[in-house]
Amino acid sequence: MNEHLPPGVAKYLWSSDLTQIDLKENRERIILNVLNLGDRLASDWLLRYYPRDVITKTIIRHGSGELSPKSLNYWSFLLEINKQEISKRRLAK
Repeated sequence: MNEHLPPGVAKYLWSSDLTQIDLKENRERIILNVLNLGDRLASDWLLRYYPRDVITKTIIRHGSGELSPKSLNYWSFLLEINKQEISKRRLAK
């Protein structure tokens, strides 16, 4: 892995082996943990590092099962994601 998680982001991945985490391969886990648990510093980094469409697709694909209702509502509103699309994706699995 060439790039490392900033310490302000790494603390939200306490269940992961940070020596093995890859910012591309593990991006969904990183995105979901930061959106659900992260502070302003971590979410600002996330929004700068990952393209908005990658974050949006991750929320649509996994948000209803991985994010708290409060986090899901907040990020859906902020990123202008239709919450009905999230439900459809989850039911289609």
